[in-house]
Order: sequence, then structure tokens, then C-alpha cells
Amino acid sequence: MTDNRLIWRIGGFVFAALVVAIWQIQANLGLISPIYLPSPQRAMNSLINGFSNGLLLDRMMSTVERMIYGWVLASLLGVVLGSIIGISRAARSYLEPMLEYLRPMPASAVIPVMIPILGLTETMVLTVIGFAALWPTLLATIHGFSSIEPRLTEVARILKLSRAGFIWKIALPNALPDIIAGARISLTYALILSVVGEMLSGREGLGQFILSSARLFKAPDLFAGVMLLGLLGYLSAMLVAQLEKHLLKWRKT
Repeated sequence: MTDNRLIWRIGGFVFAALVVAIWQIQANLGLISPIYLPSPQRAMNSLINGFSNGLLLDRMMSTVERMIYGWVLASLLGVVLGSIIGISRAARSYLEPMLEYLRPMPASAVIPVMIPILGLTETMVLTVIGFAALWPTLLATIHGFSSIEPRLTEVARILKLSRAGFIWKIALPNALPDIIAGARISLTYALILSVVGEMLSGREGLGQFILSSARLFKAPDLFAGVMLLGLLGYLSAMLVAQLEKHLLKWRKT
């Protein structure tokens, strides 16, 4: 199992190195104008300079702050609502039609609705982020709570657990793998909508930095911002994976 993971990681690094090599060859041959596609060295220099002068660091921290705020709020709300809906058949029957109606709605479609209501404000961006990040956690929580084995319910009755005790000691641990899987997807949505919201509202962040760089034909800055976004996505996924290992280590004992 460990050897397979190592092989896949090595393969991933080799593929990334191959992409960079092709990118460099293209830059040397000049197949695409450097105005639109700079060399890897120029993009990396822009990334280093952006961190050395503090500009990219400030933009990154603004985006990370919005992503975390929206993700945490959506996750808390998703777990609370999902546990209520998942544990109650009556709540599922009443709310399922509305959930199925709202679930496939793209978060980007909500932005034109939110702008007249909230304006091009921080609240509007956080609202859109929260809306996008809510659904994976909410639906995963509902699934986790609604798929409790009947035997566990019988055990809770024999032990005369209260509703709160049943949720905390049986239902929540049973649903935790689903919740974490949904939270991982939610974090990706939060990052994406943070960037989109910044682009549309003009709020300070990596989205605004990338958009302004594109408008000014600063290709090295644009690619530096995109590279940083990819790194943020990778690191956030790694952090959630470590959190999952920590919270679910009891399953291996």
C-alpha cells in the first residue's frame, strides 16, 4: 500500500516536471508570444518578487481569510442542519424537495442575485462562498446520519441514551467520514468562489490580482498568481487529509 502511494507521488512529480519542461521548450522556441505566456523562470521570478515585496503575501492572506471564514461558517451550518435533517425522517421528507431544487444551482448564478441585495461588499463575497461551500458538507452529513445501522439504534435504546447522547456517541462518529469528505470538497469550492468573488467585486485578493494582471498584460504576475492558487489548493487538501487521519484514527484501532 505504501509502495503504491510512493509510486503515484513520484509519478505526479515526474508529470509536473514534464509539464514545466514542455513549457520551457515552448518559451525557448517562441511558439506563443511571451506577452501571453511567459517562461517558467519569469513566472517564478515574479512569484519570488511578489513575496519579497509583500504584495503577493498580502493578496494571498486576504484570499485565505475569506476562504477560511466562508468554509468554517458553511461547515458548521452544514453539520448542524445535516444532523437535524439526517436523523429525522419527517424533516427529510419535508425539506428534500427544496434541497434537491437548490443543490444543483451553480454558486456563480447566485452572484447576480446577491449583488443588488448586498452590493459589491465583503458580505456579498462571504455569502456566495458560504452558499457554495454549504452543500457538500450538508449533503454528506445528511447521508452519514441517515445511514446509521439499525443495530446501533437498537443499542442506543438498550442503553437508554438520550437524543443528545445518541447523536454525540453514535450518530456523529458514524457520520464523521462522510462529513470530512464533504468538508474537503467544500474547501475547494470556498477557494474557487473566493477568487471569483474578488474578481467580480474588486475586493483585495489573489482573484483581483490575477484579473488586474491580465488586464495590464502582466503575464508573469498573472501566472505567479495562478501558480500560488494551485499551491493553496494543494496545501489545503493536504491539511484536510491530515485532519481526517487525526479524527478517524480510532477506526484503525
